[in-house]
Amino acid sequence: MDILTEALASMRTARPASVRTDGRAPWGLRLPPVAGAGFHVVLHGTCWLLPAEDGDAAYPPIALGPGDVVFLRDGRAHVLADDPATPPTTPTAEQVEDNRPIGRVRLGGQGAEASLLCGNYHLDQVRPHPMLAHFPEMIHLPARPGRHPELSAAVQLLSAELERPRMGSDGIVPALIDSLLLYILRAWLDEQPPAAARGWIAALTDPGVAPVLAAMHADPGEGWTVQSLASVAGLSRAAFARRFTTLIGEPPLAYLTRWRMTRAAALLREGDLPLSAVAARTGYGSEFAFGKAFKREFGRAPGVYRRELLTANN
Repeated sequence: MDILTEALASMRTARPASVRTDGRAPWGLRLPPVAGAGFHVVLHGTCWLLPAEDGDAAYPPIALGPGDVVFLRDGRAHVLADDPATPPTTPTAEQVEDNRPIGRVRLGGQGAEASLLCGNYHLDQVRPHPMLAHFPEMIHLPARPGRHPELSAAVQLLSAELERPRMGSDGIVPALIDSLLLYILRAWLDEQPPAAARGWIAALTDPGVAPVLAAMHADPGEGWTVQSLASVAGLSRAAFARRFTTLIGEPPLAYLTRWRMTRAAALLREGDLPLSAVAARTGYGSEFAFGKAFKREFGRAPGVYRRELLTANN
């Protein structure tokens, strides 16, 4: 079971939104906060990523070059510009083109050109998976020969599809953008020395905790106990509970309940399974017990939760 993929999939609320930005110096683009994580890929040219004007300096000024990738974990407001001194603007309707497979923004003057793929991954901000908080607020992956070949290949494929859309581009581009998030996080994880790993990042490769997380995620409906999970870990009950809590930040059964509720919410969002079937798949012996646990976590009954989603999407 791929815990990174599962955890991120549990937070997805929609497909990524993206736009190609073409700027000619002088140009500056003000980007508001987004409900999720933001990303930028420099297709060609150079630019700067700058903190927002409201004083939020969570992101330091960073010079970006061709092939550079930036991931902004919390979707904070920020600015992209050809130069730190260029005043940023919000694109007008005339500067935005509703092209396929993604939109396009053109702005600036007649100087040096830069082209970027900008966008955001729609992630649940109400119940984010705790693993995400263990990644940095900003990940900058400069393009260097031989570094992260899979990520570089994805960027090159995206650039080619956006430069010359052809048959199949409408399916290829969204899939590449969707995969980009995993390539970015995997590339960052690959750069971390094992001795520096802490919390969830360490848990992903810990010989005792990682197989337990995989088992929980693969079969949340199993009647897991601390003892049975300790057996999966190959540790004593006390040693396992202590190690799991230290790395994950909560006891094993507390995380199991969190994951069961996350899966239940996804099943309610994605299909029309009877509530009794959702209960069974998430480890509850009765619809009543499931409904009580779900309401405790989400503040409303599962049937109400599903109806509200259907109403919101219609």
